Formats: sequence, structure tokens, C-alpha cells
Amino acid sequence: MADFGGAELDAFRAEARSWLEANFPKSLAKDQDGQQAALMGATELSADQQLWKERMGAKGWGTPTWPAAYGGGGLSAAEARVLSQEMAALGAVSPIGGMGVGMFGPTLLEYGTETQKQKYIPDIVTGKVRWCQGFSEPGAGSDLASLQTKAEDKGDHFLVNGSKIWTSGAQYADMIFCLVRTDNTKKHEGISFVVFSMHQPGVEIKPIKLIAGSSPFCETFITDVKVPKENLVGPLNGGWSVAKRLLQHERSGMNGTRGAGASPMALGVVAKKYVGEDASGRLADTDLRTRIILNEMETRALQLTVRRAALEAKGNSGPSAATSIMKNANMAATQTRAELTLEFMGHQGLGWEGAAFSPEELQAVRGWLSGKAGSIYGGSNEVQNNIISKRILGLPDLTQSH
Repeated sequence: MADFGGAELDAFRAEARSWLEANFPKSLAKDQDGQQAALMGATELSADQQLWKERMGAKGWGTPTWPAAYGGGGLSAAEARVLSQEMAALGAVSPIGGMGVGMFGPTLLEYGTETQKQKYIPDIVTGKVRWCQGFSEPGAGSDLASLQTKAEDKGDHFLVNGSKIWTSGAQYADMIFCLVRTDNTKKHEGISFVVFSMHQPGVEIKPIKLIAGSSPFCETFITDVKVPKENLVGPLNGGWSVAKRLLQHERSGMNGTRGAGASPMALGVVAKKYVGEDASGRLADTDLRTRIILNEMETRALQLTVRRAALEAKGNSGPSAATSIMKNANMAATQTRAELTLEFMGHQGLGWEGAAFSPEELQAVRGWLSGKAGSIYGGSNEVQNNIISKRILGLPDLTQSH
């Protein structure tokens, strides 16, 4: 559906508002953190969360711009923005998400066969099936093309052996999209992109506990796992191109729309609680006040840039290398924000457990620690800078000049 405005968009706004008011459980509006935790699979769904998930999945509005033919909302970009605005006004968070929505689904819509789209997309749209990513390995992180997980051709199927690491949410996932080596004689050109079930024999998952106290990442061991040939996405030995496209979708979700913590405006409000106000009602510490304002400006500038990029990309083929700029900018702003929060909390920002610290203070510490990984996952800052220098600035690749 093409973008439109004026009376048509006003009519859609009224339709969206009416549907949301009738279908969004009001109890969830008071617990947006709980909605986010449920979305990530960190908690069991409450009755209202399950109801909201079923309703949004059936409507297709968890994936608003995806084709209606596969269960998506079939909305235009303008309509999707209106829907997002109306959801925000009610305190509603989309219950449909994860890697299926943010990464694999958009990639499959571009590279998958019609049979694959019909098979996998509807279950992503409804949130029925959770996906995880099998890319990094113990010896292949930033140099991902060095991966060694092997897929042997056995006629009607591949036999996969190897291991993956930092597999986010593997302990909750039903399916995995995975890079495997199908040709040992080539590096990038010997990699294929396959999908398979996480519940079959030969798949072993071991969560990794991080310094923040949680276990969002896992080790995944793959031993003699059978993968049907029809589970190959894209051409044989052409998985590197599919993976690069998927990573652009991943980075587009790290560009300021997924920032952690409270809003920039709230940062100053909370700072006053710990640092105090001057006679005019402003934050007493002028240096801290300046740095908070600079962070607010950076965050707002990033949000506007993301919006502009989305408008400029309208009608094009999706995310570009510009997502690398936005990913790095968002992580810098988010990490600075976390550090500022601990700074104005003082000794209350050093707690790990105990009644002397509020839940918000404990969460601030854990958020600060877990946020450090943002400079690495989705491609490290250095990898993004490489992409920016070569694909945006057109600088020579010095690693290939010797």
C-alpha cells in the first residue's frame, strides 16, 4: 500500500485508536518494563500479555508493513508511524518481536523462496515461533568469515557439526538461522545460510552468565544435526550476502529506537533527586547539567537522523550501510547515559543487592554493565568503522593493498 496523507491518514488514525482502545489490556499500560521483559522471553506471559499477543498477531500489526499475504499488517510506512504513535499514547508495547521480526523475517522476505515465506513468516507474525542467530563462533567473531561450523552434503540433507557462541536467547528459541561452511576451499564464498529447529537431537545449549547477572547469551553445540536441503536460504555458498543483509536489519534496530533506560527528559529529573536543585530549580551541578544536556542533544539528533533516513529510504531496498553509523552513535549515547546515571547516583549507584538500594538503583548498575556489550554485538565498533570508511566514505581497503 502506498503512503498517503490528509483525510485518509486521519481516518486510519481513528481506526487504529478505536481498535487499540478496544483490544489493548489497560493493565499493561502501567508496566512497560514488564511488557518489554515478556517480549524478550525473560518472563512468562501473564493472561493479559498473552491476550494482547494473540490479538496483535491476528491483526498483523506486530509487523505492520509486512505483506498481508503472509499475515502482516500490509500498512504503508505512514500508517505504521501513526500506529506507533497511537500505541505510545496508550502505553502499549508491541508484543510481537525478537530476531524473527527484527532480523530473519525481513531477510527472508527478500531472499527466501515463496515456499519458505509461506512456511516461516506467519509464525513470526503471530509470535508463535522464536528465532535465534547462529553466526559467531569461538574462533570467528569480528572475523566472521573464518567460521568453521561445517555442513556436509548428504544428498537430500546437510549434516551439520560445529559450535556457535553468544547465541542470544538460544535457551528460549524454537528455530535458528545459521551460517555454515559448505566449501572449505573458499572463505566468504564457501558459506551458506540455513535454518533448523533448536529442539532436535544434536543441539545442546549452555547459557553464559554475564557480569550483569543475566544470561542472555549461550554456547550452542551442534552435533550431526540433519538440515533438509529446502532449509537453505539463498544460493549454496551464497550465504555471506544473505548474512550481510541480515546484519543491516539488525543494526537498524540499534539506531536509537531501541535505547535503554528512561527518556532523556527523565534523566535530568532523576538527577535532581540525587544532586539537588539550585535556587532557580535547575540541577545544582553545572558540569553535570551540561553533560546531560549534551547527551539529550545527541540522542535527539540521532532520533531525527533515523527518521530522516527512514523517509529517504522509502521505496528503496531497505537498510543501507548507514546503519553502521547509527549503531555506533546510538551505543555511544546509550553508554554515556548509563555512566551519567551512576555518576549522579553516587554511592547509591554502586549497589548490587540488598535493601539499602532501590530496584531502580540496582537496575541502573546492571544496565550499565550489560550496556558495555553494545560496542561488540551486532558487529563491534571497529567493524562498523571499517564499513563506514569503505562503503560510505569510499576510502581504500589498506588490508588488501600489501
